[in-house]
Amino acid sequence: MSRPASVSGVSNAAMTVGLPRMDKEEGERRDFLPSLVADLTRLGVPVFVESGIGGGIGYSDEDYRRVSPLVTVADPREVFAQDVVLTLRAPEERFGWLRPGATLISMLHFPTRPARVKHLRELGIDAISLDSIADDDGRRLVENMRAVGWNGLEAAFDALAETYPALTDPCRPPVRVTVLGAGTVGKHAVEAATKFGRMGLPGVEVTVLGRNLTGNGSYMVDRLARTDILVDASQRSDASRPLIPNIWLAHLPAHAVVCDLVVDPYLLDAWPPTVRSIEGIPQGNLDQWTFGPGDPGWDRTVPASVPSRHRRTVVSCYSWPGVHPEECMRVYGRQLWPLLRTLVLRRGVRGLRPHGDMLERALRRGSLLAWSRGVRFPERPTPATAERAFAQDVIKGRMPQVA
Repeated sequence: MSRPASVSGVSNAAMTVGLPRMDKEEGERRDFLPSLVADLTRLGVPVFVESGIGGGIGYSDEDYRRVSPLVTVADPREVFAQDVVLTLRAPEERFGWLRPGATLISMLHFPTRPARVKHLRELGIDAISLDSIADDDGRRLVENMRAVGWNGLEAAFDALAETYPALTDPCRPPVRVTVLGAGTVGKHAVEAATKFGRMGLPGVEVTVLGRNLTGNGSYMVDRLARTDILVDASQRSDASRPLIPNIWLAHLPAHAVVCDLVVDPYLLDAWPPTVRSIEGIPQGNLDQWTFGPGDPGWDRTVPASVPSRHRRTVVSCYSWPGVHPEECMRVYGRQLWPLLRTLVLRRGVRGLRPHGDMLERALRRGSLLAWSRGVRFPERPTPATAERAFAQDVIKGRMPQVA
């Protein structure tokens, strides 16, 4: 395919972008929307989309083709052969389809996936981890934490309606929700929990616990005994130790629901190993996120060496935002567009400058190249370095034209 002429300041050597389908599970219906494809093609970027993209949320191949002549509907291998490949979930089984020097943008979780990092290095992939793209204050620029909190709590209250017959009794006490963790996800969980009370019924009482309480065994046992929904929104400094040992789950009321918003994996072969913060609970996905105490999913997803005798109904999903897929992808599209534009204008990861603008620094911070060099939060540019960077862009023709 011939390269396009210059559009919006991007030369006729524009990078190509591949958007594969995201179908790791049967229940996965998310894909990047035609609106993001349209934004990229307005930069003169050829976009290769995998046939069937968007089918889970009602889009057809023709919906993508009609966006621009620069859109090609292709097979998976051709999509993965492009300069930049963008997908939410890490496509580990297809890493070998990427060519050396290509850029993979995905949720790669560098800090907790050392084997994945090693594999990407060996393949020579210029990876960018979406979960590591952060501004100078450490705030993630690509995230949908609100959907994590709200979709998870929606599932928890749906499950509680099945396990707790008294839920609709106007004389019952308030529903008692205990949230582990007061970070961004925890804050959204609190907001969601308080909104899920039903009209004409007693409301919801939320208790938030930080690290200073989760380590107090006698307090936690008493708290769990007075909890209807236990929400895990924790951020652990040591992922090799659970916050809630499985034996503590025996103190939850029989009708209680565990709402797992963190969904850490069991990585027992790694060192140090990674275990779930609530010990012995199953890990769900978009095919199944509700597990009753007798569900076979417990034995299927919990390693035999991990205690799981004490059980309550659990709602757990590896990707809570995907429960409402189109809404989720609109959020990601809005967040990714300025970052992708910056990456294209800088001609890829190796063109990102440590003292460029905030988006450059954020992308560089999220790259495997920077991670390997120990770069986390570079200094903000001084006015002098910012002025020099701007001048270099003008000289090299990298600044976008003004319409």
